[in-house]
Amino acid sequence: MSDDRHNRRRHVHKIIRVLALVYASSVSDTAMVQAADHQTKPTIVLVHGAFAESSSWNDVIAQLNRHGYRTIAAANPLRSVAGDAAAVSSVIRSLQGPVVLVGHSYGGPVITEAAHGKSNVKALVYVAGFAPDTGESSLSLSGQFPGSTLSDALLPLARPDGGKELYIQQEKFHEQFAADVPAARANLMAATQRPVTEAALAEPSNAASWKTIPSYAIYGSADRNIPPAVMKFMADRAHAVKTIVIDGASHALMVSHPGEVAALIEEAAKAP
Repeated sequence: MSDDRHNRRRHVHKIIRVLALVYASSVSDTAMVQAADHQTKPTIVLVHGAFAESSSWNDVIAQLNRHGYRTIAAANPLRSVAGDAAAVSSVIRSLQGPVVLVGHSYGGPVITEAAHGKSNVKALVYVAGFAPDTGESSLSLSGQFPGSTLSDALLPLARPDGGKELYIQQEKFHEQFAADVPAARANLMAATQRPVTEAALAEPSNAASWKTIPSYAIYGSADRNIPPAVMKFMADRAHAVKTIVIDGASHALMVSHPGEVAALIEEAAKAP
């Protein structure tokens, strides 16, 4: 009887050891799969434009992070296309593996130039953003088609170097920049907006990386900063892989429609 109990205990202990090994192996395999999945997914670098700042991407980032993407909302100095692109380029150089660059508004020219010569940039996503050809500027593009009311909403301030710093007047910010964003949030955005230099908006681009890197575009039909006709022209010219037009959406697309923006970024990230 004593031997039977002893044998049963040995048998139970053996089963427990086997189950423990199976569980440990399963946990290890799962961790390896998750780690491999994270490594194969591109890093998403998001670049804000004029009159915005990095937190404008918060809701887009939240969705991308939930889906396992590493995200970086790069600080855009808004001083000059070449200088701003150099700042974003330094972020790209610090990253290993593929990168998807996302640019809003004036952030479009910045990512276009920052991606030049970067073999790890697999896609460009323009969120209500300019996609300039060589020699074009944000100002020259926005004037190609009617529809922008931005000039009437601007507040220019003199810079020590003789140039101009441009803000959107706070009382006009909601209607001009973020008409489909709740007023309370739009008022916060107006207070925290970052100015752009007039020279940066007028500076010609030196590279058109969308000619060699797949591009994607999303914009709103009610954009008052950049005429929708301009954004259609740029997306068509770039032969964008996919273009999404959101009916009634404002210039602040990443705030008012973060789900659609994040979904397009993920589509670009998953493309072969």
